[in-house]
Parts: sequence; C-alpha cells; structure tokens
Amino acid sequence: MKIRVGILTAPKIEFERREDTFVLKNVRIGIGFHWDRREDQEFQGTLEIKPTPNPSLKGGAPWQVAINTIDLEDYLCSVISSEMNANSPMELLKAHAVISRSWALRAISQRPHEQIVNGQIVNDFDVCADDHCQRYEGLRRMNERAVIAVRETQGQVLISDKVTKDQVTKDQVRSGEWEICDCRYHKCCGGRTEIWRTCWEDIDVPYIQSVQCDWCDPQRKSLVHRTSVLRTSLNDYDQETRDFHDWQVRYTQEELSEIIRTKSGIDFGEILDLVPLKRGASGRIYELKIVGTKHTETIGKELKIRLWLSNTCLYSSWFEISRQLSAVSHQPSAFTLTGHGWGHGAGLCQIGAAVMASEGFSYDQILAHYYVGTRLSTTTR
Repeated sequence: MKIRVGILTAPKIEFERREDTFVLKNVRIGIGFHWDRREDQEFQGTLEIKPTPNPSLKGGAPWQVAINTIDLEDYLCSVISSEMNANSPMELLKAHAVISRSWALRAISQRPHEQIVNGQIVNDFDVCADDHCQRYEGLRRMNERAVIAVRETQGQVLISDKVTKDQVTKDQVRSGEWEICDCRYHKCCGGRTEIWRTCWEDIDVPYIQSVQCDWCDPQRKSLVHRTSVLRTSLNDYDQETRDFHDWQVRYTQEELSEIIRTKSGIDFGEILDLVPLKRGASGRIYELKIVGTKHTETIGKELKIRLWLSNTCLYSSWFEISRQLSAVSHQPSAFTLTGHGWGHGAGLCQIGAAVMASEGFSYDQILAHYYVGTRLSTTTR
C-alpha cells in the first residue's frame, strides 16, 4: 500500500535529486509549537511538486506543495524514528509501529487530508508530515533498528470490538476499517492520560480512556536511569524540553493580554480572569472562560486553549491558575499557570512507554496499558 505525504517547506520548493532519494530544503517541523524550526531532509519514494489552488487570491507568487508517495511500511520506518529516537528501546519502537500503522490506515480510509497553505486548502495527499498528523522526517534519523521494529510487526494494527458503527463513517463500515483503532499519542501525559472528548468530538471512544501512568515522571527512577532513557529515546530537539512533566509559566497582565489579542485576533482589553469551566478526567481544561475589560468569551477545546495562552503553544491544558493582585488597583497584575504534561494527553504517553520498555514490558503489554480493551490483529492492506 502506498501513502501520499504532504510536506511543507517554503513558497518555492528547493530540492536536490540523488541516485535513489531526494533532499528537500528548509522543511518546516514543529509548526506553531515551541520547537518550530527548519531542516534539510532526505526522502525515498517519488516527489511531486504542485502549486496551491487559486494562488491569485493571495497575490504574488503561488506557494508550492511537495507530495512524497511512498510504501506504507517504509513511511512507518521514518515515522517511528521521527516521533522518537530510533535508538529507543525496541519494544517502544514496535509499539509505535503498531499505533502509527493503525492511525495511518484510519487516516487513509477517512479522507484526503486538508492543510492550509498560504491561506489555501490543499487536499491532494493522505497525511501531512508534521505533528498535526505524524512526524515524518525522512531518512536521516532512521537506522536499522527502526526497520527491524516495523518488519517484526508488519501488518499489525490495534483493533477494538467495542467501537460502535455510529462513531465511524459509512465508508469505514463498508470497508471494515472501523475496527482499526484511531491510535492517538503524545509526548508526556504528566501522570494520567486523557479521554477523547477533551481533545476532539464529544463522543466516548472506549479505547481512549484516562489511565494512570507512573513511568513518565522524571523523578521516578535514579538520575542515571532517567538521563539514559531520555537521551536514547528523544530526538535532539525534543531533548531541549526539560520541564515536560511539571512546568510553570508566568505572565504579567500586559503580556497575557497582548498574547491573547495576537493569537485570537480579538481585543479583550485587560485580562481580568481565566476561569476553567470543564476539565477532563486527568484535569486538562477543555472549556475556559477568558474575562477581559472589553470582551469575555468561552473557548475550547484543549488545543485552542493552549494556542491562545502562549506565544507558541502551552505544553498542555492541564494547569492551575493563580492571579497576583496589584496592591493599588486590586486588579490582577500577573497570572501564573502551573501545569503537567506535554501534549494533548490522549492515548499512548511516548516517554512513559519508553520507560516501560526499558523496564522490561513488551510492546503488547505497553499497548494494552494505554489503549483499554484492544487487541493486536493483522491487516493484509
């Protein structure tokens, strides 16, 4: 099976042909997050370069989109070594191969993927190459261990017998794809994973439940063990994030008001309060009221909250809020957010799973812990 991956670079795509591969210049990764940057990346498979539709709507030169068509199993070798380091414990790589394959098959069956490029909707590919879908960063982070993990789990997916047909599309029901789990995952849950509705649709997905995770806490093991697991399991730019389990940010009222105005496009005036209205099972906020002197609005879900309350994106929406009041005006002069975790928190906790693997858990045990009531199956697709 082939998969078509859309890769975002720059308005004009620059590439270099090699004997069996090609190099894309200035590929943007971590778009909108705190590790946002550009890299040159090398890929196998075929390359197609297409202009965005209706480029005249934005004026100037049209943007281009790079589409890489590649065998699904080869795609997975890159994904699992882009999401986590290919030197991670083998059982983590196998677990990741299964969930990344499951997610990709669901994505292919559900849609052409839609991505906004220069204000235009582009939908000529199945998935994108960044964190919005799954990280796919080509060949440079891969090694033989990633290939082994994919080969030893070839065709394996997670399925759940508890998924009901009203939670999937008619096309999925006809194809039988509805049994394959939509395996979401994140970097660090902070101690407890989250349920589906906190992040996406207001439905109960039986295998995305809130489970306790004792493995992602960096204080759980000795300093030597903790450092070793993180060094081997996280890619270089992920290792820059030190406070992934417990974190804190502080804004003056002026800073927070400006961030929210910039990110939302709405002038709230001075921010007077942030009021959590709904929290998920782990404590992540998915409905937040922002109270300003000019405007008050309730927003959700978790990603929108994270985006509006940071110049980039908050690590997670699992946080408590404290206000510091001015002795003169008795209005808030600063806000402190004290939080836990990195990512949306649903499904597999990547750092927790890496530590589980290092402590001797098998990949099927890791999957059973994070995806409730599932089992491994093999697809011929």
